[in-house]
Amino acid sequence: MYEVEVKVRADRDRVRERLAELGADRVDAVEQVDTYYDAPHREFAETDEALRVRRETVRSDGEEGDPGDESFAELTYKGPLVEAESKTRREVETRVADGEAADAVFEALGFDPAATVRKDRERFALEEFTVTLDAVAGLGEFVEVETDVETEGDVEAAREGAYEVLRDLGLDPDDQIRTSYLGLLLAADGADHAEGEGESESGDE
Repeated sequence: MYEVEVKVRADRDRVRERLAELGADRVDAVEQVDTYYDAPHREFAETDEALRVRRETVRSDGEEGDPGDESFAELTYKGPLVEAESKTRREVETRVADGEAADAVFEALGFDPAATVRKDRERFALEEFTVTLDAVAGLGEFVEVETDVETEGDVEAAREGAYEVLRDLGLDPDDQIRTSYLGLLLAADGADHAEGEGESESGDE
């Protein structure tokens, strides 16, 4: 299975209004907390892979703390990007009964937690695509358009379809961000660290 995805920065309120005009169906609103792991046998940053445990809470009415909220955990492996024009990757995903137990297994095997990404998501169905409105802690607001295909040969047509959805939403595919939220967050943390060191050095003079 390949996940074909395009992502841009965008104002969620404006895109939500456009989705209503296009007749998109609202699927759900969720909170996701993703814990990413480093491997003891290779550098995922170099191989462009990712391994994560996701804890997701589906809001029954879009509000936090409702008794009808459903929570579950998923284990996901993401392979390297397969093309330069989108964020298409091989993806293997399965639910797990106990997220904490999955964490414990990975840590026992030497997979150390690398970072945590937290986001609030709203998902909409538009034709064969899922349009996701994201608010990511520490990064801001984004829109993702994605679909799944069975073979690598199906990727190009799906990607062009995702571009067309972006255009229908008033967004520009040329603004696409191919870096993952994890990569963006680590880059932002690195920039903040470097800035802090610069201020410290300046203060010492």
